[in-house]
Amino acid sequence: MSLPDKKGYFGEFGGKYVPETLMALLEELENVFRAARKDKSFKKELTHYLNEYAGRPTSLYLAERLSRHLKTLKVYLKREDLLHTGAHKINNTLGQVLLAKRMKKTRIIAETGAGQHGVATATVAALMGLKCVIYMGAEDVKRQALNFYRMKLLGANPVPVNSGSRTLKDAMNEAIRDWVTNVDSTFYVIGSVAGPHPYPLMVREFQSIIGREARRQFLIKEKRLPDYLVACVGGGSNAMGLFHAFFDDRKVRMIGVEAAGLGLNTGENSASLEKGELGILHGSKSKILETRDGQIKPAHSIAAGLDYPGVGPEHAYYQKIGRAQYVSVVDQEALNALGLLAQMEGIIPALETAHAIAYLEKLARKVKGQKSVIVCLSGRGDKDMGSIKGLIK
Repeated sequence: MSLPDKKGYFGEFGGKYVPETLMALLEELENVFRAARKDKSFKKELTHYLNEYAGRPTSLYLAERLSRHLKTLKVYLKREDLLHTGAHKINNTLGQVLLAKRMKKTRIIAETGAGQHGVATATVAALMGLKCVIYMGAEDVKRQALNFYRMKLLGANPVPVNSGSRTLKDAMNEAIRDWVTNVDSTFYVIGSVAGPHPYPLMVREFQSIIGREARRQFLIKEKRLPDYLVACVGGGSNAMGLFHAFFDDRKVRMIGVEAAGLGLNTGENSASLEKGELGILHGSKSKILETRDGQIKPAHSIAAGLDYPGVGPEHAYYQKIGRAQYVSVVDQEALNALGLLAQMEGIIPALETAHAIAYLEKLARKVKGQKSVIVCLSGRGDKDMGSIKGLIK
Protein backbone atom coordinates (compact mmCIF):
# COMPACT_ATOMS: atom_id res chain seq x y z
CA MET A 1 0.00 0.00 0.00
CA SER A 2 1.47 3.37 -1.00
CA LEU A 3 1.42 6.35 1.30
CA PRO A 4 -1.59 8.71 1.28
CA ASP A 5 -1.18 11.60 -1.16
CA LYS A 6 0.55 14.84 -0.21
CA LYS A 7 -2.62 16.21 1.37
CA GLY A 8 -3.16 13.08 3.43
CA TYR A 9 -5.97 11.46 1.45
CA PHE A 10 -6.60 7.77 0.89
CA GLY A 11 -8.79 8.22 -2.18
CA GLU A 12 -11.52 10.59 -1.00
CA PHE A 13 -10.93 9.87 2.71
CA GLY A 14 -8.55 11.62 5.10
CA GLY A 15 -7.16 15.14 4.87
CA LYS A 16 -6.67 17.91 7.43
CA TYR A 17 -9.78 19.67 8.77
CA VAL A 18 -8.43 21.64 11.72
CA PRO A 19 -8.21 25.25 12.94
CA GLU A 20 -5.49 27.41 11.36
CA THR A 21 -3.71 27.35 14.74
CA LEU A 22 -2.79 23.72 14.14
CA MET A 23 -1.87 23.73 10.44
CA ALA A 24 1.76 24.77 10.90
CA LEU A 25 2.19 22.27 13.73
CA LEU A 26 0.79 19.42 11.62
CA GLU A 27 3.16 20.31 8.78
CA GLU A 28 6.07 20.35 11.23
CA LEU A 29 4.96 17.02 12.69
CA GLU A 30 4.79 15.45 9.23
CA ASN A 31 8.29 16.69 8.40
CA VAL A 32 9.69 15.40 11.70
CA PHE A 33 7.98 12.04 11.22
CA ARG A 34 9.21 11.59 7.65
CA ALA A 35 12.76 12.48 8.71
CA ALA A 36 12.58 10.07 11.67
CA ARG A 37 11.50 7.21 9.38
CA LYS A 38 14.78 7.60 7.48
CA ASP A 39 16.92 8.16 10.58
CA LYS A 40 18.79 5.04 11.70
CA SER A 41 19.21 6.39 15.23
CA PHE A 42 15.43 6.88 15.61
CA LYS A 43 14.74 3.38 14.31
CA LYS A 44 17.36 1.94 16.65
CA GLU A 45 15.93 3.75 19.69
CA LEU A 46 12.35 2.78 18.88
CA THR A 47 13.35 -0.86 18.25
CA HIS A 48 15.22 -0.90 21.56
CA TYR A 49 12.17 0.21 23.53
CA LEU A 50 9.78 -2.05 21.59
CA ASN A 51 11.95 -5.10 22.26
CA GLU A 52 13.50 -4.44 25.67
CA TYR A 53 10.68 -2.47 27.30
CA ALA A 54 7.40 -3.35 25.60
CA GLY A 55 8.13 -7.03 24.97
CA ARG A 56 8.27 -7.48 21.18
CA PRO A 57 8.16 -9.64 19.21
CA THR A 58 4.83 -11.01 20.40
CA SER A 59 4.01 -14.65 19.76
CA LEU A 60 1.78 -16.06 17.05
CA TYR A 61 -0.08 -18.75 18.97
CA LEU A 62 -2.00 -21.65 17.46
CA ALA A 63 -5.28 -21.91 19.39
CA GLU A 64 -5.73 -25.69 19.06
CA ARG A 65 -8.83 -26.21 21.21
CA LEU A 66 -10.61 -23.22 19.67
CA SER A 67 -9.68 -24.50 16.20
CA ARG A 68 -11.12 -27.92 16.96
CA HIS A 69 -14.29 -26.28 18.26
CA LEU A 70 -14.69 -24.24 15.07
CA LYS A 71 -13.86 -27.29 12.88
CA THR A 72 -13.21 -25.42 9.60
CA LEU A 73 -10.76 -22.79 10.88
CA LYS A 74 -7.17 -23.13 12.02
CA VAL A 75 -6.85 -20.12 14.30
CA TYR A 76 -3.65 -18.30 15.12
CA LEU A 77 -3.73 -15.50 17.69
CA LYS A 78 -1.29 -12.60 17.36
CA ARG A 79 -0.70 -12.02 21.06
CA GLU A 80 -0.57 -8.23 21.44
CA ASP A 81 -2.16 -8.77 24.86
CA LEU A 82 1.25 -9.95 26.08
CA LEU A 83 2.82 -6.51 25.60
CA HIS A 84 3.64 -4.23 28.54
CA THR A 85 0.43 -2.39 29.59
CA GLY A 86 -1.68 -5.23 28.11
CA ALA A 87 -2.47 -4.12 24.56
CA HIS A 88 -1.12 -3.06 21.17
CA LYS A 89 -1.37 0.62 22.11
CA ILE A 90 2.21 0.89 23.39
CA ASN A 91 3.59 0.29 19.86
CA ASN A 92 2.18 3.66 18.88
CA THR A 93 2.76 5.63 22.08
CA LEU A 94 6.45 4.77 22.11
CA GLY A 95 6.81 6.05 18.55
CA GLN A 96 4.84 9.24 19.08
CA VAL A 97 6.45 10.21 22.40
CA LEU A 98 9.89 9.75 20.85
CA LEU A 99 8.75 12.19 18.12
CA ALA A 100 7.55 14.59 20.84
CA LYS A 101 11.02 14.57 22.35
CA ARG A 102 12.51 15.36 18.94
CA MET A 103 10.14 18.31 18.70
CA LYS A 104 11.20 19.43 22.21
CA LYS A 105 7.65 19.23 23.56
CA THR A 106 7.41 19.14 27.35
CA ARG A 107 3.78 18.07 27.77
CA ILE A 108 1.85 15.08 26.42
CA ILE A 109 -1.95 14.86 26.05
CA ALA A 110 -4.14 12.02 24.83
CA GLU A 111 -7.71 10.80 24.69
CA THR A 112 -8.79 7.33 25.74
CA GLY A 113 -11.91 5.16 25.69
CA ALA A 114 -11.10 1.74 27.13
CA GLY A 115 -8.20 3.32 28.97
CA GLN A 116 -5.52 1.20 27.30
CA HIS A 117 -4.24 4.05 25.12
CA GLY A 118 -4.34 6.33 28.15
CA VAL A 119 -2.35 3.85 30.23
CA ALA A 120 0.15 3.31 27.40
CA THR A 121 0.58 7.07 26.95
CA ALA A 122 0.98 7.65 30.69
CA THR A 123 3.48 4.78 30.82
CA VAL A 124 5.72 6.17 28.10
CA ALA A 125 5.41 9.74 29.43
CA ALA A 126 6.65 8.45 32.81
CA LEU A 127 9.47 6.57 31.08
CA MET A 128 10.55 9.72 29.23
CA GLY A 129 9.97 12.14 32.14
CA LEU A 130 7.22 14.23 30.50
CA LYS A 131 4.07 15.79 31.94
CA CYS A 132 0.92 13.99 30.83
CA VAL A 133 -2.82 14.75 30.74
CA ILE A 134 -5.34 12.12 29.61
CA TYR A 135 -8.95 12.94 28.69
CA MET A 136 -11.48 10.17 29.31
CA GLY A 137 -15.27 10.25 29.02
CA ALA A 138 -16.97 10.08 32.43
CA GLU A 139 -19.01 7.08 31.30
CA ASP A 140 -15.80 5.29 30.37
CA VAL A 141 -14.23 6.25 33.71
CA LYS A 142 -17.03 4.26 35.37
CA ARG A 143 -16.61 1.33 32.98
CA GLN A 144 -12.82 1.36 33.19
CA ALA A 145 -12.10 2.48 36.76
CA LEU A 146 -9.01 0.28 37.00
CA ASN A 147 -7.32 1.96 34.03
CA PHE A 148 -8.26 5.40 35.35
CA TYR A 149 -6.42 4.57 38.57
CA ARG A 150 -3.46 3.10 36.67
CA MET A 151 -3.02 6.42 34.83
CA LYS A 152 -2.95 8.28 38.15
CA LEU A 153 -0.45 5.83 39.59
CA LEU A 154 1.81 6.41 36.58
CA GLY A 155 1.91 10.13 37.37
CA ALA A 156 -0.50 11.34 34.70
CA ASN A 157 -3.48 13.62 35.26
CA PRO A 158 -6.55 11.75 33.96
CA VAL A 159 -9.46 14.16 33.39
CA PRO A 160 -13.08 12.92 33.29
CA VAL A 161 -15.11 14.52 30.48
CA ASN A 162 -18.78 15.16 31.29
CA SER A 163 -19.94 16.71 28.00
CA GLY A 164 -21.97 14.99 25.28
CA SER A 165 -22.28 11.23 25.56
CA ARG A 166 -19.32 11.23 28.01
CA THR A 167 -17.43 8.67 25.93
CA LEU A 168 -14.47 8.54 23.52
CA LYS A 169 -15.80 11.11 21.04
CA ASP A 170 -16.14 13.70 23.80
CA ALA A 171 -12.72 12.88 25.26
CA MET A 172 -11.21 13.53 21.82
CA ASN A 173 -13.08 16.84 21.58
CA GLU A 174 -11.56 17.99 24.88
CA ALA A 175 -8.08 16.85 23.90
CA ILE A 176 -8.29 18.87 20.68
CA ARG A 177 -9.42 21.96 22.62
CA ASP A 178 -6.44 21.58 24.94
CA TRP A 179 -4.10 21.12 21.98
CA VAL A 180 -5.28 24.30 20.26
CA THR A 181 -4.79 26.25 23.50
CA ASN A 182 -1.32 24.87 24.34
CA VAL A 183 0.07 24.16 20.90
CA ASP A 184 3.62 25.41 21.59
CA SER A 185 4.40 23.10 24.52
CA THR A 186 2.07 20.17 23.89
CA PHE A 187 2.19 17.02 21.78
CA TYR A 188 -1.13 15.25 21.17
CA VAL A 189 -0.72 11.46 21.05
CA ILE A 190 -3.73 10.22 19.06
CA GLY A 191 -4.47 6.59 19.77
CA SER A 192 -5.96 5.36 16.51
CA VAL A 193 -5.63 5.66 12.73
CA ALA A 194 -7.99 8.64 12.88
CA GLY A 195 -7.59 12.40 13.17
CA PRO A 196 -5.98 14.85 10.77
CA HIS A 197 -3.06 13.95 8.52
CA PRO A 198 -0.36 12.82 9.33
CA TYR A 199 -1.87 10.91 12.29
CA PRO A 200 -3.59 8.10 10.31
CA LEU A 201 -0.31 7.51 8.49
CA MET A 202 1.86 7.73 11.63
CA VAL A 203 -0.28 5.43 13.74
CA ARG A 204 -0.53 2.90 10.91
CA GLU A 205 3.25 2.91 10.51
CA PHE A 206 3.91 2.46 14.23
CA GLN A 207 1.31 -0.33 14.46
CA SER A 208 2.32 -2.08 11.23
CA ILE A 209 4.92 -4.04 13.20
CA ILE A 210 1.99 -6.30 14.16
CA GLY A 211 1.41 -7.42 10.58
CA ARG A 212 5.09 -7.57 9.64
CA GLU A 213 5.80 -9.90 12.53
CA ALA A 214 2.67 -11.99 11.95
CA ARG A 215 3.45 -12.42 8.25
CA ARG A 216 6.98 -13.56 8.96
CA GLN A 217 5.90 -15.88 11.80
CA PHE A 218 3.10 -17.47 9.78
CA LEU A 219 5.39 -18.18 6.83
CA ILE A 220 7.80 -19.95 9.17
CA LYS A 221 5.02 -22.03 10.76
CA GLU A 222 2.90 -22.84 7.70
CA LYS A 223 5.23 -22.16 4.73
CA ARG A 224 2.47 -20.09 3.13
CA LEU A 225 0.26 -17.08 3.85
CA PRO A 226 -3.01 -17.24 5.84
CA ASP A 227 -6.40 -17.33 4.15
CA TYR A 228 -7.94 -14.70 6.45
CA LEU A 229 -7.02 -11.87 8.80
CA VAL A 230 -9.57 -10.82 11.42
CA ALA A 231 -9.42 -7.86 13.81
CA CYS A 232 -11.83 -5.64 15.70
CA VAL A 233 -12.36 -2.09 14.40
CA GLY A 234 -13.25 1.01 16.38
CA GLY A 235 -10.97 3.74 15.11
CA GLY A 236 -9.04 0.84 13.67
CA SER A 237 -5.37 0.89 14.72
CA ASN A 238 -4.93 -2.77 15.66
CA ALA A 239 -6.71 -3.88 12.48
CA MET A 240 -4.68 -1.59 10.23
CA GLY A 241 -1.55 -2.69 12.08
CA LEU A 242 -2.30 -6.27 11.07
CA PHE A 243 -3.72 -5.62 7.58
CA HIS A 244 -1.11 -3.25 6.15
CA ALA A 245 1.70 -5.79 5.69
CA PHE A 246 -0.67 -8.04 3.69
CA PHE A 247 -2.19 -5.36 1.44
CA ASP A 248 -0.47 -6.63 -1.72
CA ASP A 249 -1.19 -10.29 -0.93
CA ARG A 250 -4.49 -10.38 -2.78
CA LYS A 251 -5.34 -13.95 -1.82
CA VAL A 252 -5.33 -13.01 1.88
CA ARG A 253 -8.81 -11.82 2.81
CA MET A 254 -9.12 -9.12 5.47
CA ILE A 255 -12.11 -8.81 7.78
CA GLY A 256 -12.65 -5.93 10.19
CA VAL A 257 -15.26 -6.48 12.90
CA GLU A 258 -17.20 -3.46 14.16
CA ALA A 259 -19.49 -3.20 17.17
CA ALA A 260 -23.16 -3.73 16.31
CA GLY A 261 -24.02 -2.91 19.93
CA LEU A 262 -27.70 -3.66 20.52
CA GLY A 263 -28.24 -4.23 16.78
CA LEU A 264 -27.56 -2.54 13.45
CA ASN A 265 -31.16 -1.38 13.13
CA THR A 266 -31.58 -0.10 16.70
CA GLY A 267 -29.49 3.06 16.43
CA GLU A 268 -27.49 1.74 19.40
CA ASN A 269 -24.29 0.65 17.65
CA SER A 270 -20.81 1.79 16.62
CA ALA A 271 -20.77 0.36 13.10
CA SER A 272 -19.50 3.40 11.20
CA LEU A 273 -18.47 1.46 8.11
CA GLU A 274 -21.69 -0.55 7.84
CA LYS A 275 -24.14 2.17 8.87
CA GLY A 276 -22.26 5.46 8.50
CA GLU A 277 -22.14 8.20 5.89
CA LEU A 278 -19.31 10.29 4.48
CA GLY A 279 -18.56 13.16 6.84
CA ILE A 280 -15.91 15.00 8.82
CA LEU A 281 -15.04 14.17 12.43
CA HIS A 282 -12.00 15.07 14.51
CA GLY A 283 -9.98 16.48 11.65
CA SER A 284 -10.51 14.02 8.81
CA LYS A 285 -13.09 12.88 6.27
CA SER A 286 -14.30 9.32 6.68
CA LYS A 287 -17.41 7.23 7.37
CA ILE A 288 -19.22 8.53 10.46
CA LEU A 289 -22.48 7.98 12.28
CA GLU A 290 -24.66 11.06 11.94
CA THR A 291 -28.28 12.15 12.19
CA ARG A 292 -30.38 13.33 9.24
CA ASP A 293 -29.51 16.95 10.04
CA GLY A 294 -25.77 16.22 10.07
CA GLN A 295 -25.16 15.99 13.81
CA ILE A 296 -22.89 13.28 15.22
CA LYS A 297 -25.00 10.36 16.41
CA PRO A 298 -24.13 8.85 19.82
CA ALA A 299 -22.44 5.49 19.39
CA HIS A 300 -22.91 2.44 21.58
CA SER A 301 -20.82 -0.62 22.35
CA ILE A 302 -20.29 -2.68 25.45
CA ALA A 303 -16.58 -2.26 24.62
CA ALA A 304 -15.46 1.26 25.54
CA GLY A 305 -12.65 1.17 22.97
CA LEU A 306 -15.12 0.58 20.11
CA ASP A 307 -17.67 3.15 21.34
CA TYR A 308 -16.79 5.76 18.69
CA PRO A 309 -18.97 7.23 15.88
CA GLY A 310 -16.22 7.26 13.25
CA VAL A 311 -13.41 5.17 11.78
CA GLY A 312 -9.95 5.75 10.39
CA PRO A 313 -9.96 7.00 6.76
CA GLU A 314 -7.74 4.20 5.49
CA HIS A 315 -10.34 1.65 6.57
CA ALA A 316 -13.01 3.56 4.68
CA TYR A 317 -10.70 3.42 1.65
CA TYR A 318 -10.12 -0.34 2.05
CA GLN A 319 -13.89 -0.82 2.16
CA LYS A 320 -14.52 1.31 -0.93
CA ILE A 321 -11.93 -0.47 -3.08
CA GLY A 322 -13.03 -3.88 -1.79
CA ARG A 323 -9.69 -4.79 -0.24
CA ALA A 324 -11.25 -5.52 3.15
CA GLN A 325 -14.69 -6.63 4.27
CA TYR A 326 -16.29 -5.04 7.32
CA VAL A 327 -18.85 -6.88 9.41
CA SER A 328 -20.24 -6.49 12.92
CA VAL A 329 -21.32 -8.46 15.99
CA VAL A 330 -23.65 -7.45 18.81
CA ASP A 331 -22.75 -7.00 22.48
CA GLN A 332 -24.03 -10.42 23.52
CA GLU A 333 -22.02 -12.19 20.83
CA ALA A 334 -18.87 -10.45 22.07
CA LEU A 335 -19.62 -11.48 25.66
CA ASN A 336 -20.16 -15.08 24.55
CA ALA A 337 -16.86 -15.04 22.64
CA LEU A 338 -14.97 -13.66 25.63
CA GLY A 339 -16.19 -16.58 27.72
CA LEU A 340 -15.47 -19.05 24.94
CA LEU A 341 -11.84 -18.04 24.51
CA ALA A 342 -11.29 -17.93 28.26
CA GLN A 343 -12.63 -21.46 28.70
CA MET A 344 -11.14 -22.93 25.51
CA GLU A 345 -7.64 -21.44 25.67
CA GLY A 346 -7.17 -19.92 29.13
CA ILE A 347 -6.91 -16.47 27.54
CA ILE A 348 -9.23 -13.67 28.66
CA PRO A 349 -9.42 -11.12 25.81
CA ALA A 350 -10.49 -7.51 26.05
CA LEU A 351 -14.13 -6.86 25.14
CA GLU A 352 -12.88 -5.08 22.02
CA THR A 353 -10.90 -8.13 20.91
CA ALA A 354 -13.84 -10.39 21.78
CA HIS A 355 -15.73 -8.88 18.82
CA ALA A 356 -13.12 -10.36 16.47
CA ILE A 357 -13.27 -13.72 18.24
CA ALA A 358 -17.08 -13.69 17.98
CA TYR A 359 -17.00 -13.36 14.21
CA LEU A 360 -14.98 -16.58 13.89
CA GLU A 361 -18.13 -18.60 14.63
CA LYS A 362 -19.86 -17.00 11.63
CA LEU A 363 -16.80 -17.31 9.39
CA ALA A 364 -16.41 -20.98 10.27
CA ARG A 365 -19.92 -21.69 8.95
CA LYS A 366 -19.23 -19.88 5.67
CA VAL A 367 -15.89 -21.33 4.56
CA LYS A 368 -15.45 -24.50 2.55
CA GLY A 369 -12.79 -26.94 3.59
CA GLN A 370 -10.09 -26.05 6.11
CA LYS A 371 -8.94 -22.42 6.20
CA SER A 372 -6.33 -20.60 8.26
CA VAL A 373 -6.87 -17.30 10.03
CA ILE A 374 -4.79 -14.84 12.03
CA VAL A 375 -6.74 -12.93 14.66
CA CYS A 376 -5.22 -9.84 16.23
CA LEU A 377 -5.61 -10.41 19.97
CA SER A 378 -5.30 -6.69 20.55
CA GLY A 379 -5.62 -6.60 24.34
CA ARG A 380 -6.28 -8.54 27.49
CA GLY A 381 -9.49 -8.43 29.46
CA ASP A 382 -8.36 -7.53 33.00
CA LYS A 383 -9.78 -4.04 32.54
CA ASP A 384 -13.27 -5.41 31.72
CA MET A 385 -13.85 -7.64 34.74
CA GLY A 386 -15.99 -5.04 36.50
CA SER A 387 -18.12 -4.47 33.39
CA ILE A 388 -18.80 -8.13 32.60
CA LYS A 389 -19.26 -9.51 36.10
CA GLY A 390 -22.55 -11.39 36.12
CA LEU A 391 -23.00 -11.15 32.33
CA ILE A 392 -21.10 -14.33 31.42
CA LYS A 393 -21.94 -17.71 32.90
